[in-house]
Amino acid sequence: MMDAMFDICYLSSEGNSVEPDDIPQTKDNVWILGKKYSPIQDLDRIRRDISSIIWCTYRKGFVPIGDEGLTSDKGWGCMLRCGQMVLGVALVRVHLSTDWVWTPETRDPTYLKIIQRFEERKQAPYSIHQVALMGASEGKDVGQWFGPNTIAQVLKKLVVFDKWSSLVIHVALDNTVVKEDILKQCVVNNDRGDSSSAPDMIVSDWMPLLLIVPLRLGLSEINPVYIDGLKICFQCPQSIGVIGGKPNQALYLIGCVGDEVIYLDPHTTQRSGLIEGKLTDEQKEMDCTYHCKYASRIPMLAMDPSVAVCFLCRTKTDFEDLCNTIQKNLMTESQPLFEICEKRPSHWGPCTTDIDLQNTNLFTEFEEVDRQFDDSDDEFEIL
Repeated sequence: MMDAMFDICYLSSEGNSVEPDDIPQTKDNVWILGKKYSPIQDLDRIRRDISSIIWCTYRKGFVPIGDEGLTSDKGWGCMLRCGQMVLGVALVRVHLSTDWVWTPETRDPTYLKIIQRFEERKQAPYSIHQVALMGASEGKDVGQWFGPNTIAQVLKKLVVFDKWSSLVIHVALDNTVVKEDILKQCVVNNDRGDSSSAPDMIVSDWMPLLLIVPLRLGLSEINPVYIDGLKICFQCPQSIGVIGGKPNQALYLIGCVGDEVIYLDPHTTQRSGLIEGKLTDEQKEMDCTYHCKYASRIPMLAMDPSVAVCFLCRTKTDFEDLCNTIQKNLMTESQPLFEICEKRPSHWGPCTTDIDLQNTNLFTEFEEVDRQFDDSDDEFEIL
């Protein structure tokens, strides 16, 4: 029964069970979420790791949302789903591990806690309801498409209300990563004084960081000068992919091989349902719908130029290593994707990224985020 169920719900996003040409047989390395593979020797491991990513797609039949009472996000939710996928990878890495593997039999309570956060329930912290409604604070009505920067800003706000996530999201503005701003967000000082040590000893803890860098890599199409920089990002151990796509379609770009990007596609409409404890056959089948066996790929030059590059730094050392990689490998490019600096540029004014939980209505009265980045939402249109 389980094998049959596995075959049924473990199809590619093309909707057929014929094995696609997902990973080319080439001497080039394959990079998936910061890990290096040989496509010839590691094909099974590549597919195992791809299938372990939480795959978020269009859904239908959920509780009505918004003034129009929408019960499906088909045609408008693809960028929202890509944001869910990035956040899913981040939560798995923080609460499980970088090498965690999913199977149809997986019933790990921590995994179930993560997957339930994305279900089509209003109470779920990162449901399509919460993401779409939070979009109102970014000027997007329910049913409107988002750009990469909008979904980044929405996720940053939502994660504040989910203490269990233990995650800080920082959205870098103007192609600039400011170390000072990130350290203010991520370094938490705790008083752990006791009688056996120095009084009032202060210990610094690091809140895991999801760093999102929205970028515009060309006008109507991607500029080839940025390709090498994109490859460097995909090869960073901290990489958890890129929110982007091709014109009119948002895709979750999880890696690269040669001059192609590898992606998971949210453009499959599946029914809504709950996984809960994953005890019944129906719940097990529903869990399978959150995992895709085969990825797809397109040439990097076919990408839409509006993207958001994503990194996860579980420790302060991870962040320092990422900064070193950016400075040594990325900023030495003739046309770097973005830059990193120690201090906030003076013309930016004070940092206003904190969200005041005491005086904030969840969906309407969010503090305005100081940013000058062009969101380029028009690139992602209703299909």
